[in-house]
Amino acid sequence: MLLAWLLPASQVVVPVLSNTNKKLCKFSLKGFFCYSTVNNLFCVISKVAIVYGSFVFINCIFLPMMFILFTYIKILIITYHSSRDVRKKAAQTCLPHLLVLVSVSFFSSFDFVLVRVESDLPKTAHLLMTLQLLFYHPLINPIIYGLKMKEISNHLKKL
Repeated sequence: MLLAWLLPASQVVVPVLSNTNKKLCKFSLKGFFCYSTVNNLFCVISKVAIVYGSFVFINCIFLPMMFILFTYIKILIITYHSSRDVRKKAAQTCLPHLLVLVSVSFFSSFDFVLVRVESDLPKTAHLLMTLQLLFYHPLINPIIYGLKMKEISNHLKKL
């Protein structure tokens, strides 16, 4: 439990403390969220900050996603050897979760990766991707999980 509090705190405190005495040369952010673009504002971009940011990205997005994908794939493999009803129930339970997980992971990593490769993506496209991160899941989650309810899915089949 202590690690659950200390690891996120250290991932925030380390960059803040390392950037307190650095001089800013720019005052315009490329991204819409400042968490991945702040390093580009300093006169000298630290290689340590880039490596640390990559470590935090892998630690916060990539590793949890891979662990969850691994466990869901193991569940689906085990249920594949079971009866048809068990396979159907496992697919109905796991596939919506996997769909949401993959989309959240993709949109969460978008801004980070875009700033790291310093792509010249048009601001409109960048804004649309960022808005998808903010609005996509609150709007699409009820649809994804609502399709599991028999009343809703039967009504949609009649349309």
